[in-house]
This record gives sequence, structure tokens and C-alpha cells, in this order.
Amino acid sequence: MKKERIESIYFLRIFAMVMVVLVHVSAAYVKVLTEGTGMYEAYHFINRIIRIEAGIFIMLTAMVFFYKYIDQKMDKQELFSYFRKRALYIVVPYFLWALFYEAFSIYLGVVSTTPENIMTRMFTGDSFYHLHFIFLIVQFYLFFPVVLYAAQKSAFFRKYMWLFGMILQVGYYFFNREFQVFSFNLFMTSMGPYLLGAWIGVHYKQQKTAAFSRTTPVWAVGGLLAGLTTVYLHGSGYQIFGSQLPTWGYLIINMLFLVVGSYAMFRIAERLVVKWPVTLSYVKNIAIYSFGFYLLHPFVLKIFEFTIPIPVGNMFHATIIVRLLATLLSCYVIIWLSHRYLPFAGLFFGKLPNKKPGFFEGNRSKGNKSQQETGKAI
Repeated sequence: MKKERIESIYFLRIFAMVMVVLVHVSAAYVKVLTEGTGMYEAYHFINRIIRIEAGIFIMLTAMVFFYKYIDQKMDKQELFSYFRKRALYIVVPYFLWALFYEAFSIYLGVVSTTPENIMTRMFTGDSFYHLHFIFLIVQFYLFFPVVLYAAQKSAFFRKYMWLFGMILQVGYYFFNREFQVFSFNLFMTSMGPYLLGAWIGVHYKQQKTAAFSRTTPVWAVGGLLAGLTTVYLHGSGYQIFGSQLPTWGYLIINMLFLVVGSYAMFRIAERLVVKWPVTLSYVKNIAIYSFGFYLLHPFVLKIFEFTIPIPVGNMFHATIIVRLLATLLSCYVIIWLSHRYLPFAGLFFGKLPNKKPGFFEGNRSKGNKSQQETGKAI
């Protein structure tokens, strides 16, 4: 029996894609604005609250695969197919872009050029400031079959995956703090949102129904409160009520922000699919490029940093908006042109659909064919 497609992933990808670009665009406030001023605090708030995008991306990574594979037997043939696709559309683009950003950083004169340092950066996600996240996602892809096996064998684990995720994330923090086994960004640091996504994927039908219940606004408020607390603690140096909050306390609150906030965003996205069905085809045609956006946007943004200087004063707001829109539009145009005219564009921008959409056009065909297709979420 074919599974319906999870349409909400396209809205979630759009939200996360725009937020991650805005995080990097708005980061200019640190260098341009004066610390302690109202504008500085406002941009600090914006820059921190939209970091929910990290939780959304990680949640999506697990959700789409657990939804697809939870009822399938992962035999040798399926396992080979799974890793072959991940290598072709995730690992290859990662290393191609890592090489590109290594060359770009060398051109800018901001990194060491020794072969040892270059290889170390490439294999730890440090070739450019955003690649650490792709390095993290690659680890999750490698780890996926193990978690899938546990979910298929244990009903208790399937039922409480979201809780296991948070416990494992907190436990790993204390373990690594004491023994300092891993010096790089290990996937265990994000197990909360990852196993939340796995739980949603396993129980998608129930969670889709729950999205339209009266509890959704409660989850949204809970995520917002956790986000506000995280932003406040980050800005105050973990100071609260005159006391110094330990690092682990902040990490737990930030984890709750990512987990609760991402879950609320999932529910909101499910509602948008029903309330804004006309926009869905347009959203899809942009969201299919979300991985490419993530890989490409730092380079495009750096070009606009050279060409669109940010002044102090009220023009700061306008320049941030111009940089944001210019970066988003430029990335879309570059990826769309590559998809349309460049052979093997998927090696640079991840898996792309065979059907090449027109420039920012929706699907005008009658009926909703996607609801009849299998759950190909990525």
C-alpha cells in the first residue's frame, strides 16, 4: 500500500531555509551595531530566536526516513541502495563544496594552507562556517539504520523516541564533559530534535490528526517561551535572577526550545497544507532546492557583503533586508539554472526531481497527484 506524501515538509523546508539565511545575514549586527543599544538587542533577539531552523532541519532529516522505512525490512540490498543514494546526493556534494570553500577561504587569506589542516577541516566540517551542520547530518545518515533497527524491534522505544532523544543528548553532554572523548561536533549533541522527527515519522497519521487539535497553540506558546528564555540567557551570559546558570542548564533549555519549537512548527505546517493548498505547488518548487540553498548561500552572501556595505543608523535595517532578498533570489536563480541546464546538477545541490520546474511556477495540473504517490520525502 502506497503512503501519502508528507506535504508539510515543504513548508518546513521553506521556513528553515529562509531562517538560516537570515541568521547569517543578520549576524552583521555584532560587528556594526554598538553593544547594549536598543538596535543591538533587537537584532540579537532576531538572530537567536530564528535558530529554531537547526531543530527543524534535524527533525526533518529523521522524519522523512522513518516515515518511509519503519515498515520496511532493511536487508542488504536495501541498505546498499540507501547508502549509495546518501553518498551520491549528500556526501559528494558536501566534499565538492568543502573543496570550493577551502579554495575560497584560501583566496580570502583567512585559513592555513597546509594539506594537513585542509584535510582536517574537510573531514570535520570546518571548511566554512555552515558546513559543520552538513557534517552533522552525514553522521545522522550513517547512524540511521541502527536507530531504525531499534525502533522496529522495540515498541517501547517507538512510543517514547522523543524522550529517549532528550535523555541521550543530555547524557552525552555529561559523558563527554567528563571524559572528553570527542572534540568534534558529534551527532549525539542533537539527538533531541532527531528522535523527535523519528517519532513523528513513525506516528505520522496520529500526529497529522493531532495538528488540528486545540493543543497546537499550547505547543506554539511553549516553544516561544522556551525560545525567549534561551535568547535571554544567551544575552545575559547565563545570568538569571541574579544567579549564574550552569552551562548544562542553558543547553537543556535550548534543547527544549529546539524540540518543542520544532514540533509546534510541524503542527503549524500541517495546518498550512490544508489552509493554503493553492500555495503548495509554488512552495514545493522552491523547497526542493533547500539543500542547495544551504550549501550555496554563504558564498553568495559573502559577495553581497563586498558589494552592499552596511551603514550605521536606520539604513542598517534596509540593507539587511536587501541583502536577505538578494541572497535568496540569487541562490534560487543559480540553482534553478543549474537544475535546468547543467548535467548532474544533483552532485552539487543534492537530489533534484527529474521534472524541472519553470521559473517560480506552480503545478497547474488538475488534481493532487502527489497525494497518490509514495512517501518520497527527500
